[in-house]
Amino acid sequence: MPYVMVQIPKTPAPASLAPHSVPTSADVARLAGVSRATVSYVLNNTGAVRISEPTRRRVQDAARELGYVPHAAARSLRAGHSRTVLMPAPAFPVGRLYSRFITDLQSSLGRLDYTVVQYGTAAAHDDEAARAWAELRPVAVLVPGSGLGPRGVELLKRSGARAVVTLSPEPVEGAHALLMDHEAVGHCAGRHLYDRGRRRIGVVVPAEAGLEVFSTPRLRGLRRALDGTDAAVTELPLAYEERDAARLAARWPALGLDAVFAYNDEYAMLLMRALQDAGVDIPGATAVVGADDLMIGRLLRPRLSTVHLELPSGRELAALVDRAVHDPGAAPELHTVLGARVVHRESS
Repeated sequence: MPYVMVQIPKTPAPASLAPHSVPTSADVARLAGVSRATVSYVLNNTGAVRISEPTRRRVQDAARELGYVPHAAARSLRAGHSRTVLMPAPAFPVGRLYSRFITDLQSSLGRLDYTVVQYGTAAAHDDEAARAWAELRPVAVLVPGSGLGPRGVELLKRSGARAVVTLSPEPVEGAHALLMDHEAVGHCAGRHLYDRGRRRIGVVVPAEAGLEVFSTPRLRGLRRALDGTDAAVTELPLAYEERDAARLAARWPALGLDAVFAYNDEYAMLLMRALQDAGVDIPGATAVVGADDLMIGRLLRPRLSTVHLELPSGRELAALVDRAVHDPGAAPELHTVLGARVVHRESS
C-alpha cells in the first residue's frame, strides 16, 4: 500500500499580530474585542473603573495568547512615577529570620501592584551608593542597615523617590524609619542569665564584617542589664567556622565563664557543639542563650534557649510604603519594631 504524505498546516498567528513582532495593547484590544483603555484598566489593576468579570477574563486570555506584557516605562510615564520599589542587597550576611521578613515584604508589595527589584551590590550603603540607586528612578527605596545619610535621602527624593525607608537602629533625617532596638535583645538575655545565677558571662561577637551594626548594640544592651551587679562580661570574637569555635572551646577552662550569650542561634549552635565536643557540660558548667528562635534550635539536645524577636509584618511595611508614595509630603514616620523576649529551654 503506497504511503501518502500529508502536510499539516501550522496554526496561523492571530491576524492582529505579525510574526516576530512585539505584541502591543492594541493587539490585545483587537483580539479581545475591547478598547485599549479597557485593556489598560484590566492589566494595570485599576480599581477606579468597574470592568465586568467576563470582559476582564477575555482581556487576560488575549494577553496570554499573544504573550503581551505591559511596558513598565510607559506605565510610569502615564502615572507620573514608577511602581518600582528598590531594595538594596544588605551589606551584611542575613539569616533565616531576616530572609523570611524580606520574602513576606516582597509578597505584600506585589499585592499592592508594586514591582520589587533587589539591587545586588557589595558596596556600603552610603550617600554615594544612593546615586546608583537613584539612576533606576524607583518610586520607593527600602534601605537595610545603616550608612545612608540625609544627603543620600535628598538625592533619592530629587530623583523621583516618593518614599525612602530605613531599617536600622537610628533614624535618618528625611526618611521614614523602622527602628531596630537590638539593645533590647542583649538586655533581656543578660537579665535572664543573671536571674538564673550566672555571674561570669561571655558574649559572642561575630568576626564577620557588617554584623557589628547588630552585634554592638546587643553587647551594649547586655552590659547595661548587668550594670551595678556583681556579674562580669567577657567579649568573645568568633568567626562562623568550626575551627574557630573549636579554638575558643579549648580556651574555655581558662576563661572561667559559666554562661554565654551568642549573637544569634547559628553562632550559639556552632559554639555549643564545640563546647560539648570539648567535654563542657551544658547547662551545668555553662549556660548558652542564642537569638532568633530558629526551629533547628528546638531540635538540639539540650534544646537551645533563645531570644525571640518580633519583626514587623511585611504587610505593615508595605502599607507604610504605599502611604508614603501617595502622600510624599507627609512627615516621616518613626516606628520601633523589634520586640524581644527570652524563650527558656534546657541549655540555660
